[in-house]
Amino acid sequence: MKLWLEIHLIVPETPFSLGTMSNQTLVTKFVLQGFSEHPEHRALLFSCFLSLYCVALTGNTLIILAIALNSGLHTPMYFFLFNLATMDIICASSVAPKALEGLVLEESSISYGGCMAQLYFLPWAASSELLLLTVMAYDRYAAVCHPLHYGTEMSKAFCGTLAAGVWALCAFNVAIHAGLMLHLDFCGPDVITHFFCEVPPLLLLSCSSTYVNSIMSVLADAFYGILNFLMTIVSYGFIISSILKMRTAEGKKKAFSTCSSHLIVVGVYYTAVFYAYISPVSSYSAEKSKLAGVLYTMLSPTLNPLIYTLRNMEVKAALRKLFPFFRN
Repeated sequence: MKLWLEIHLIVPETPFSLGTMSNQTLVTKFVLQGFSEHPEHRALLFSCFLSLYCVALTGNTLIILAIALNSGLHTPMYFFLFNLATMDIICASSVAPKALEGLVLEESSISYGGCMAQLYFLPWAASSELLLLTVMAYDRYAAVCHPLHYGTEMSKAFCGTLAAGVWALCAFNVAIHAGLMLHLDFCGPDVITHFFCEVPPLLLLSCSSTYVNSIMSVLADAFYGILNFLMTIVSYGFIISSILKMRTAEGKKKAFSTCSSHLIVVGVYYTAVFYAYISPVSSYSAEKSKLAGVLYTMLSPTLNPLIYTLRNMEVKAALRKLFPFFRN
């Protein structure tokens, strides 16, 4: 799966003939432009990226440990949160080390193999997160709208199947797109206008046809971006309707509190995605794409554990039990 939602086809303006390609030297590494156009902000950006990455790693690791080591948190909601924290670590770790290196060095390059690895692990984690957020919305729907049957509907076996399905489906989808990328030729230029390897700027650098890649990108975008978002909206439509029908204010407050953290995470994540990728080709901006890249690869993995921790008494209690220094 991929996290690029341009609803357009990227086709090179000047196709290369086979004869031209045979006289070209194939690219073995790429130069990541990163934030080199703002050298005066390099130290500030490095501090921000390093801080975000450290908080993301620490926060998500603590959530994983708290859920894994506390039997009271072995419920469907926290099982999915465990998976979300794992995805956040993979997402941030796929980008942050190379981005930090680029802010230290004057020129940051990445090998062809390293670029392809980023194109696999980042979309895998990011697309898995989009799909998992939809699964988590369904979990909240079952908890609020069918509380008496929640334990039966969201059994351990069913939850395990959903989580495994998310990981496997996204891994398979990304493998298809990665395979298509591996069949492309890159003859130069080799500068990627981003701080990590992303499909849209890479397709523009290819000297072979990208038509099939673009078609597959649109299909993946429609499923992961639009369809998942609509399913999440529908789930919350039923949830809100059910909450409004509750007679007591206490019941409404309790029901909403079980969904608020997830709703905030969904809002933050989709805002970043739509801001960056739902746009016509004529308005594509490398700067806008970099900003959105920071939002969903660095800021979102940092905020997610904070949102779930600060707004969840059970997670706070589990952390205090495991780590006494959290009590103060």
